[in-house]
Formats: sequence, C-alpha cells, structure tokens
Amino acid sequence: MTLSQIKQAVLPGMTIPKPLSKEVYLVVGWGWSRGEEALVYRLPAKPTTKKASTKRIPGSVFEEADKELQRTGQITRAWFQKSFPAVDADGDCNFTTLGGVFELIGRAVHADPGVYKKL
Repeated sequence: MTLSQIKQAVLPGMTIPKPLSKEVYLVVGWGWSRGEEALVYRLPAKPTTKKASTKRIPGSVFEEADKELQRTGQITRAWFQKSFPAVDADGDCNFTTLGGVFELIGRAVHADPGVYKKL
C-alpha cells in the first residue's frame, strides 16, 4: 500500500482505533514532520491540561511498516522502537496510532499487546 492510498482512505475526522484506550483519537489531516508528509492526529485532552494536543507520524513510517507487514506478517512495538526511535520518543501512542491506521485500511488487526498482525 502506498502513502497516497493511505491518504485517500484515512480522512480528517476519522477515529483511530486504539486497543486499550476508550478516549477518542482523531485524524486531523496531513501536514509535515521531519521534512516529509506526515499524518497529523489529535490526542484527547488530559485532565491536567484540559487541552487536546496533536502528534505527527511521518509518511515513511507507514511505508516501512507496510514493508514489515509484508515481510514478517506483523508489526511490533519492538520493531517500531528500533526502526523509528525519534518517532517512538514522541510518545507511546504513535505505535498504536500506526497500528490503528493499518486497521482502518484493512491491512492489520491488533493481535496482542505490542503486536499488529497482517490481515
């Protein structure tokens, strides 16, 4: 799956599936991060801040995750942390957002903690 296909399928206002959270994570749209196109999504407001924040996942992460799905049949948190330490450092929710996007497009399903399996 190409980034352009993901961009056509994952639209602003869509809810990103999260395996454990009952909070709503929403797709904002596409912007820029680390010099490339990136998915921008909104996190729920925290009780201490009362303000929602946004995070970004660069397009290359989706492309590499798709390659990993094809190669191994899964994407794991360990693979994500090793392959994208800077994106992982931005927050734990980036991995589950990546997996949630693959769920939205019908490419993967959450199988176990830290594991999304290819459909």
